[in-house]
Amino acid sequence: MNNPTSNKRQQNDFFWPSYVDLMTSLFVVMLVLFVYSFKLFKDREGELKQANGELKAKAEELEQITKIRRSLERLEGKYFKYDPSNERHELLVPVQFKAGRDEIQDAYKPALLQAGRTLRTVLKSIKTDQPVRYLVIVEGMAARYPAGDLRNAREEQTTYQLSYRRALNLLNFWKQNGLDFGQDRNIELIIGGSGFYGTGRYQGRREGDNKRFLIQVIPKVGRMQ
Repeated sequence: MNNPTSNKRQQNDFFWPSYVDLMTSLFVVMLVLFVYSFKLFKDREGELKQANGELKAKAEELEQITKIRRSLERLEGKYFKYDPSNERHELLVPVQFKAGRDEIQDAYKPALLQAGRTLRTVLKSIKTDQPVRYLVIVEGMAARYPAGDLRNAREEQTTYQLSYRRALNLLNFWKQNGLDFGQDRNIELIIGGSGFYGTGRYQGRREGDNKRFLIQVIPKVGRMQ
């Protein structure tokens, strides 16, 4: 006959090892889940720190750009006027070119030279907490002929070259008089010509005033190569 006490002892002998194995397995599973959750938390914490660092850097950069823009207000006056709608400066020297020509007449040169000196002085005087480089765009423009004049269509493409040469002549004139912006490490100079087109043009009776120069200064904050 089977001994009930013996059977009960055998069941207990099987139960406890199985129970210990089950608890051990659960512990291992919980440990793995804990380690995995901890890793996810640390990864997320690292991403948040990186995001906060990037946001802080962007905020500091924006602060510097705002400070620079306020400093560029010193350009406004006798030689420059700020155009808020197009976010650029217009050279106020009333340069007039002969039709189809790119030579700068002597009468305008003293004022143009002083305008160049003002531009360079202001850019070099701006103090910032971070390195800054200025992208300076000098754009030449051209005026259309009266409405209906066939030269508007015939010379449409060549006026791009004409307005570019006008801007180039201005830069060469400055350079000949000791204003070589290319030697300034923190200034990157671009010359352009918009011909009969471009934003912010004068219309109607003021069409002739489009024979002018536009100066656009774009600050770039950050490490300089």
